[in-house]
Amino acid sequence: MEQTVRETSGPSRPVDGCSTDWDPRCPEVLSDQIGAYDRMRETCPVAYSDYLGWSLFRHQDVLRVLGDHETFSNVVSRHPSVPNGMDPPEHTLYRRMIEPYFAPERIAAFEPDFRQIAHDLVASLGRTPSCDVIRDFAEPYAVRIQCSFLGWPQTLHAPLLQWIYKNRTATLARDSEATAAVALEFDGHIRSQLKLREQAGADAGDDLTTCLLRQTIDGHRLDHSQIVSILRNWTVGELGTIAACVGIILHFLAERPDVQSQLRQDRSQLPPAIDEILRLHGPLLSNRRVATRAVTIGGRTIEAGDRITVMWASANRDGAAFADAKQFHPERDQSHNLLYGTGIHVCPGAQLARMQLRIVLEELLDGLDPFALPARSPPVRATYPASGFSSLFLTPA
Repeated sequence: MEQTVRETSGPSRPVDGCSTDWDPRCPEVLSDQIGAYDRMRETCPVAYSDYLGWSLFRHQDVLRVLGDHETFSNVVSRHPSVPNGMDPPEHTLYRRMIEPYFAPERIAAFEPDFRQIAHDLVASLGRTPSCDVIRDFAEPYAVRIQCSFLGWPQTLHAPLLQWIYKNRTATLARDSEATAAVALEFDGHIRSQLKLREQAGADAGDDLTTCLLRQTIDGHRLDHSQIVSILRNWTVGELGTIAACVGIILHFLAERPDVQSQLRQDRSQLPPAIDEILRLHGPLLSNRRVATRAVTIGGRTIEAGDRITVMWASANRDGAAFADAKQFHPERDQSHNLLYGTGIHVCPGAQLARMQLRIVLEELLDGLDPFALPARSPPVRATYPASGFSSLFLTPA
């Protein structure tokens, strides 16, 4: 069925006596988010909940929203978000400014540092790790490579790890006071780094954070609030999704010894395999938009001002977009894969993330003996807004 988007009027909420179509935080959903989203896509692909507003589960609906920034605005927060929470023409100006920070040659320069970080962390695990590889490997890896990329000191590693847990808890609870507190805490870390560089003046290192302090846009220097917003967007997304990606891939390889063996023998297969594994189990579950006018999607009326949640993790498993969608086919055409988004808000750091994941998987396959999942310590799934696993143990295969 073709999606229609038109001016319309009528009820925008369920009219069958229920106030919502589903509860994204109920135990049945949180116990297996990916499976729950699959069921919603088939039974109620445009669903309303008090928690997420309108959730869109089909690839075609998500693609439409991502491609129509005039009808579906990215300005979803009371707090400034540069440039993610902007629409054109403002978004265009800032997006053009940040893209050189993710130029191929700039990204490539970090590969030796990222590889050393991955190598050292893998070495600390031993050939047959008995620890929780999420807490003791994936999350530390995400924090350390991000600090390396931004030029932040090792003293921030532990505070940023703690911040991840606080932010995740506050977001799930929709606790506005806790969310504001953790946001302020994170902003404090950034502002302290800006202050150190300003005090150093010309002697400040030529790292990415210092470059942003010297950055101009439209003839003016960025102010601290703009820099904080840019770095918050980059870092919050990086810390959560990279750690989730590592856990998801390790879990998949532990369950699929045939794929693990193939990748050990031929590392050239890693890039397409990583993209396909993360299509099957998205590290980023959703993203927000707000309707600027009344529209109809999938037979449901969405009013101007209504919140919309695009469900990446469901869209990427839609059989209408991917043949044999729930099966692992790394050779498939990945052009419809929304892992890094699409349109004007496509992730500028997609190639950076791909490099970081390729490096860490190369080091893991080099440093670990063949592994499987232990029967006595089953993985613990992460819960919204996180994806992947909050705990994951491995055992020798």
